[in-house]
Amino acid sequence: MPASREVVFVDGVRTPFGKSGPKGLYAETRADDLVVRVIRELMRRNPGLPPERVDEVAIAATTQTGDQGLTIGRSAAVLAGLPKSVPGYAIDRMCAGAMTAVTTVAGGISFGAYDVAIAGGVEHMGRHPMGEGADPNPRFLSEQLVDGSALVMGMTAENLHDRYPSITKERADAFAVASQEKAAKAYADGKIQRDLVPVATRKAAEGWGLATVDEAPRPGTTMAGLRDLRTPFRVHGRVTAGNASGINDGATGCIVAAEDVARELGLTPRMRLVSYAFAGVDPEVMGIGPIPATERALRLAGLSIDDIGLFEINEAFAVQVLAFLEHFGIADDDPRVNPYGGAIAFGHPLASSGVRLMIQLSRQFAERPDVRYGITTMCVGLGMGGTVIWENLA
Repeated sequence: MPASREVVFVDGVRTPFGKSGPKGLYAETRADDLVVRVIRELMRRNPGLPPERVDEVAIAATTQTGDQGLTIGRSAAVLAGLPKSVPGYAIDRMCAGAMTAVTTVAGGISFGAYDVAIAGGVEHMGRHPMGEGADPNPRFLSEQLVDGSALVMGMTAENLHDRYPSITKERADAFAVASQEKAAKAYADGKIQRDLVPVATRKAAEGWGLATVDEAPRPGTTMAGLRDLRTPFRVHGRVTAGNASGINDGATGCIVAAEDVARELGLTPRMRLVSYAFAGVDPEVMGIGPIPATERALRLAGLSIDDIGLFEINEAFAVQVLAFLEHFGIADDDPRVNPYGGAIAFGHPLASSGVRLMIQLSRQFAERPDVRYGITTMCVGLGMGGTVIWENLA
C-alpha cells in the first residue's frame, strides 16, 4: 500500500466565457474544440511537463451528448495531440463537474495511481441546454421525493430567499453590483486576462473572429438598473437575470500533480490541496449545499472558518452566496470573498466553473503571501454542495 502523497495545483487556464445563443461568441464553435484549446495551452505554458507524463485527462460536462459526449476527456486528449497512451474520461456532477474532476484525480495522485493529471470541464449551454435529453423519473414527483421546484434552479433560489427572509432582493442586487464592479476592476488591473486562452471562432455569416475576453460582464451595472428587472421564476419574486449567473459557454482546465513530481519536473506548484468534501441537501434549496460541504471539509482539515483567508464562492445566485456568508457570520462585503468578482459577472458554464474558482484563488494566493488557507466552494443542482480547501504555497 503506497503512502499517501501531497497533491498540488500547478497551473490553470480557461477560455473566455461566452453568452449562449445564436449571437454568442461560440455559437458555431464545438464544445470539444474549446477543451482542446485549453489542454494545448496548459502544455504550452508548462514545457517542463513531457506529454507522455500526463497520466489521466478528466473532463466534466453536465450534458454529455453531441460534441460534449464521446468520453470527452479521452476524445479531447487525442484531438489535442497528447500521446495515445494518455487515457481520459468524462465526469458529471452538474455545476461541480470540474471541481469533482480535480478531486477525483487528486485522490488518484494521493493514492499513487497517477503522478500528473489534467482536469477541467466544459459546457456549451447554447448547443446543449441544461437537462437536454434528460428523462427525469416520474417517481421524483409522484412519490414526492422532491418538490416540483427542485428541477428549476431559479425556483430553488427563490425557495432560499424564503428560508432566509433577511436576504432581501435589495441585498442580492447590491451583491450583484459589487460582483460586476470587482470583475471590472480585476480586468482593468490585468488580473483576469493572464489565464485566458484566446480562441479562434468562426461563424458562417461573419467569418473568423478571436475570443479574448469574457462576453458576459456588465460593467456599470447599478442598483437602479437592477431594480425593475423581471422576476421570471415567481411573481413579485427576488431572483432576476441581474442577481444570478447567466447561461454561458466555456471550458477550463488545470494541471494537478504529486508535489514531489511537480518539483522533479521543474513545475511551480501554486497551492496544495488540504481537504475536500461534498454534501447533499434538500434539492428544493440546493443553494445551501456549500454550507455542509464546507463544514465537513473544515472538520477533515482540522480547521475553523476563521482560518480561511480567501473565499472563492461560485455565484450561481446572489442569494446562495449570501446564505453561506450569513451562516458563517461573514459580512456581505467582506474583502476576502470573491476579490475578483464572480459568476454573476463572468458567467457560469456549469461543469467548467469549479476550475475557474481555483484559477482565481491561486492568483490571489500569489498576491497574498500572508494568507495560508483559502477555499473554493459551490452549490450543485439536485441538492448538493462541494468545497475544496487549499493551502497557499506562496
